[in-house]
Formats: sequence, structure tokens, C-alpha cells
Amino acid sequence: MLVDKRIYLASQSRRRRDLLKQIGVAFDVLPLRAVPGRMDVVEVPYSGETAYDFAQRMATEKTACGWRAVDARRLLRFPVLGADTVVELDGAILGKPADSAGAEHMLRRLSGREHRVHTAVAVQHEDRLDLRMSTSLVRFASLDTATILRYLETGEYVGKAGSYGIQGRAGAFVEHIDGSYSGVMGLPLYDTANLLRAFGLAV
Repeated sequence: MLVDKRIYLASQSRRRRDLLKQIGVAFDVLPLRAVPGRMDVVEVPYSGETAYDFAQRMATEKTACGWRAVDARRLLRFPVLGADTVVELDGAILGKPADSAGAEHMLRRLSGREHRVHTAVAVQHEDRLDLRMSTSLVRFASLDTATILRYLETGEYVGKAGSYGIQGRAGAFVEHIDGSYSGVMGLPLYDTANLLRAFGLAV
């Protein structure tokens, strides 16, 4: 049993750190880039790969990469948690924008439409790796040009799948959610807590 022990978070996301703190999980952020010779996970979908499968693969690869880092650095062998969030519109994956022009294009596509947000969360400890998926349906209000440009000026779109963060000012764009609010943020708390309990951690 690993009751009340810590985990490693294989993510630099402040949102995920805040969400884990919200449910009382003790964790250390795993600085993966400090591992000599480590190859970064390439966050590019395969040809024909669905958004759902892409999210699963990324979460699994990030978590497995984190566990290899625990081995390489001879750290205390706490479980490693990794996650990935993918925005899907009409079957297409909307990734992180390269610049404000890319973000503007994505927001115009999302305006007045429904899209899906898939978040996968995985945990590995020793040879065991398990995964949970959360898919939420999000409906945006219609966004005029002035609204989009004001949002871009905040810079909140940087590093966000689909060019928005629901926990920020873009929360005002959301008319309705069918699913997990925390999952849209980047870590579905219900699924995460169940997954950690399956590994014997108290949540």
C-alpha cells in the first residue's frame, strides 16, 4: 500500500498543480528536462489518429517517460502521474497555437459551435500503468471580432489546447458544458482520484 505517500507530476502545468492541491494530493513536480539524454515526447498526432486516441497516447507516453526519469535519477519510487488534453472540432484536433494569428483562427472556428475536450490521465508505478479518459462537450457563444481580439491581448491563449483556458477569461465564452469542468481545465478530478485510489493512495 502507498497510503498517504507522494506522487510525481510529469507536467509543468500550473493548472494541474492547482487541481491536485484542490483534492489534497501531495506531489513533487518531476523536472523531466533535467534527465541527461532524455528525448522529449513528440506531441504530434499520427496520420489518421483520432483526438481521443491522441490524448490517450500522449498521457501514456508522458507518464512512461516520467517513470523512466525516476529510474534514471534514482529517485524515491513514488507513482508518476501524467495527463494530456486535446480539443476536437468536427473530428479535427485543435492543438496549441503557434502565435496570436493561429489562436484567432481557432477561436473563430470555435465561435458559436460545440466542440469536445478529451483529457487523459495516466499513473505508473513500477510495471503497472493505468489510464482514465474524460470527454466533455463544450458549447461556445458566438464571438465577435472585438471580443476575440480583447482575449488575445491577455495572452491567455499561449500554451492552451484550442487557444483558450476555461479557468480564465474564456470562461465567459462557454454557454454550456456536458462533462467535467476540471477535465476541460486539464485534469478530471473524479477520474484522477479514482485512479490514484486504485494505486493505493489516499485521496
